[in-house]
Amino acid sequence: MIDQVGGAVVPTGFDVPVEPLRRAAHYSGEPGCIAEARSFAAHFVARLRTEWCAEIGSRAEDEILLVVSELVTNADRHSNGPYILELEGTDATVTVCVYDSSAALPRRFPRDPQRVGRHGLEIVHVVAERVTVERVPVGKRVCAVVRLRGD
Repeated sequence: MIDQVGGAVVPTGFDVPVEPLRRAAHYSGEPGCIAEARSFAAHFVARLRTEWCAEIGSRAEDEILLVVSELVTNADRHSNGPYILELEGTDATVTVCVYDSSAALPRRFPRDPQRVGRHGLEIVHVVAERVTVERVPVGKRVCAVVRLRGD
């Protein structure tokens, strides 16, 4: 950031890039892991408010927790093994990434109000600004970016 004082340009010292807040947690797939992941994400959102002074409305917080629930539930059900939840946030967005050991990429089914279940990825696509899926050496990574916006 640069201030102008009496026509002179004065560096303020705040023009250094700031690293996003990043946290990750490993889950074994044991009962209770999905609830633990939601709790981990709620704590992360609280830290983002405190450390980044991020304005996070209740709707945005609910969307983050919903995305965490859906992605972790999918990893829990389909990977048959441990998975990692990685969160990265700034004052504008939170990126939720879940790594699991299954190489099978998730399928997004067409909208069908008659279908029971399999709406998770459909929901994530509705609330997230961007969703990416990619294979990694030990399985796959699914990421969703949630924009922080006021209520």
